Amino acid sequence: MNVVYEGPGDLPETIPVFPLAGALLLPRGQMPLNIFEPRYVEMIDAALRGPRLIGMIQPEADQDSRTTVPRLYRVGCVGRLVQFAETGDGRYLISLAGIARFAIEEELPATTAFRQCRITAEPFANDFKPRLGEEEVDREAVLNALSRFAEARGLKIDWEDVTKAPNEALVNALSMMAPFGLREKQALLEAASLKSRAETLVAITEMELAKTDPGSQSTLQ
Repeated sequence: MNVVYEGPGDLPETIPVFPLAGALLLPRGQMPLNIFEPRYVEMIDAALRGPRLIGMIQPEADQDSRTTVPRLYRVGCVGRLVQFAETGDGRYLISLAGIARFAIEEELPATTAFRQCRITAEPFANDFKPRLGEEEVDREAVLNALSRFAEARGLKIDWEDVTKAPNEALVNALSMMAPFGLREKQALLEAASLKSRAETLVAITEMELAKTDPGSQSTLQ
């Protein structure tokens, strides 16, 4: 059944977490995932038996790839499993809807194949308020950065859909889809407000453009 999350108290204290480098989920964003690794198939099974919540989080940058249990960034985003399909070959195709960001308070001792953490969403209570701060976003700057980035990378953009999107959906969708690194994705996730995330998105895009055009005079915002 559908569930409405109105504040941090509506989330459980403990959730399974899915460490995935480069994967950014934001409140009210949609993330499709192809689940095939046995421990994460087990995680989905457990989520389906419970509140259907999973914490998307990135492993920290700059650590040995051979590390069995990679360190995690402290902040992630809780997603609710809203679509689910079996493939017949042991995989699951799922979609998560972002609810709110969380901070890890403690990782629990391993009793399952997947990792579980005690979390709090209290520092991100504003995440439960849809479209908060949209009027403060410099939409023109975001669209300009997107246009220049798409042109530089040869990307095709459905401008009709883009121009119709409200500011929250626009900024969060672009942040989730952008081909940036772990640190950049984490900076977008941890931005204090929608306005700050939009400014961070523009700044990172400007830096990426400068890499491909060393002679550019990009202004960071």
